[in-house]
Amino acid sequence: MQLEQKEDQAQFKLKNASASIKERRRRGLTWFPVTITQEEIGFGGKVVLELERPAHRQELHLFQAGSNASLFSSASGHASADQPVLSGVITSVRRNKLLLATTKEALPDWVQGAGPLGIDLTFDEVSYREMNQALAEVIGAHNNRLAELRDVLLGAKPAGFREHRADDLFYPSALNDSQLAAVRHVITAQDVAIIHGPPGTGKTTTLVQAILETIRRERRVLVCAPSNTAVDLLTEKLAERGVKVVRLGNPSRVSELLLKHTLDAGVMAHASYSKMHAMRQTAEQHREAANEQVRHLGFEERQHRQWLREEARTLRLAADDLERFMTEDVLESVQVITCTLVGASNRNIRHLSFETVFIDEAAQALEPACWIPIAKGQRIVLAGDHHQLPPTVKSDKAAREGLRETLFEKCIQRQPNTARMLNVQYRMHAHIMGFSSARFYGGQLVPHTSVHHAGLEAYDLRFAPDLPVEWIDTAGGGLMEVALPESRSTANPEEANLLLQRLTQLLGPYEPIEHEQGPLTIGVIAPYRAQINHLKDAIEDNDVLHGLLLQRMLSVGTVDSFQGQERDIIAMSLTRSNHLGDIGFLSDIRRMNVGMTRARRKLLLVGDASTLCYHPFFIDLLAYVKRVGGYRPLCDMAQHPRTT
Repeated sequence: MQLEQKEDQAQFKLKNASASIKERRRRGLTWFPVTITQEEIGFGGKVVLELERPAHRQELHLFQAGSNASLFSSASGHASADQPVLSGVITSVRRNKLLLATTKEALPDWVQGAGPLGIDLTFDEVSYREMNQALAEVIGAHNNRLAELRDVLLGAKPAGFREHRADDLFYPSALNDSQLAAVRHVITAQDVAIIHGPPGTGKTTTLVQAILETIRRERRVLVCAPSNTAVDLLTEKLAERGVKVVRLGNPSRVSELLLKHTLDAGVMAHASYSKMHAMRQTAEQHREAANEQVRHLGFEERQHRQWLREEARTLRLAADDLERFMTEDVLESVQVITCTLVGASNRNIRHLSFETVFIDEAAQALEPACWIPIAKGQRIVLAGDHHQLPPTVKSDKAAREGLRETLFEKCIQRQPNTARMLNVQYRMHAHIMGFSSARFYGGQLVPHTSVHHAGLEAYDLRFAPDLPVEWIDTAGGGLMEVALPESRSTANPEEANLLLQRLTQLLGPYEPIEHEQGPLTIGVIAPYRAQINHLKDAIEDNDVLHGLLLQRMLSVGTVDSFQGQERDIIAMSLTRSNHLGDIGFLSDIRRMNVGMTRARRKLLLVGDASTLCYHPFFIDLLAYVKRVGGYRPLCDMAQHPRTT
């Protein structure tokens, strides 16, 4: 963790040193402009500032209590690396206002200067502090429930289950047998249960059903995930099923449904909200009146001014107490609280415990982050797939020393009886699914009848005949990679052009018209940012593909950007082509699994087999593609542009 924190901090500084204020604001790292609406002396004689951004500035942001931040002045509207800053810690955030507890006993002169002020988030110490605290707590746990859960999750003690009855499940659903078995498994678990959801198997649907069954038996549960996007999705799905759910933190996707279920919305809808709002308004009026400039103050005026200040302070404290009461009242009335893993340390729920804690996307979560919500639970439910993307670890050394291995992996390997795998997938044509099923899931995945033969020709006969899986092998064609050492990236412009040529060829007969199954969707994936940039530039010069891009039917990105998504067509440029057999992080076969299983109707691979097949994974993949009739040598492209 210390290695990761050090590397993360170095990358944060490098990434934000040259970013414009507008870009930092878009990322949620900056409020600009802000005005100082209040100045007080806080604990230790340090200045505390209340800062406000314009009411029309409603961009989502990452500011939260406990975050480090710095105030800056920028007359030009641009940040400067050598500009003076006033550092501090954010102590509260309320819509368009925040409090910054500074490190100074007096404001620097430049704060009162002519330039507009802004506030930047500095490196996120909060997440690391909470993870380190959680690690210390779980390491030190002894003779309590956390110690028992630690021993079960790490395989030192067997997990307990009770027998299920035929009437265990209450809510009606259309789940398949493996999904129902997973839900029953969750209900009967006494310590830990794992829902293992390979691509397209309905993991989220199953998890929501398990939560519904659990809240029928328990008053309130905690539901977490490592990313805001995953938390938002679960919040929406639960709300759609009529669950009383509150979302802690800032939703990453702005939708009316999501905003309605935030803690802020719950507090604003509370019967006491108008009273609290009136108290704050009156306090602000008293503060302004006390600060009015008067040339000559008599004794009575000074006494009245002192009374106004004391009354403003009393009203603010009373309003804060009332807000705390309303917050607790809202949280008492809900069935599910959703938040990120680090968000489980939110001060509003620090005092709460839960019988069951659910963690979605647990195979993408750093183990230290998982311990934050686990410490609040009596039993744990993990959902995810350890054969898809691992957590992001920025320090190579930290990854090698074990930080990339997740709690999900440890538990499923050491306690296999805690897991139930979903085995019916509803996304991919059988040929697209086949290799991943055999390579990663023991051949247990089966396609649902609705997708078994659902290739492009099933979508539109104008695509017939077609291949659901196709690998264009560039070996011997001289389409060599180009390294960009300064960015540690790689490109292969000729291979990219070939992929776009084949994609244009494929889409030639198709016209983006109204279709009963919705518009065709295409994803173009490459493992390297340099290759992505070349593909994007080349698409702008391609009338067919650029048109689809403008209509948002085509998107381009890395594998990571497509995690959790699907497209009718996935076209992958594998990029690496050299005489050394060096394939870089293409050797991370989980990333390949994710990329290939995004495809619903067609998977198009373009790559140099002579380079890639230095790795056994690609040897097996090439053999599979040949077996299903999808292999095409480069010379075959010119002779048979549409079929093998």
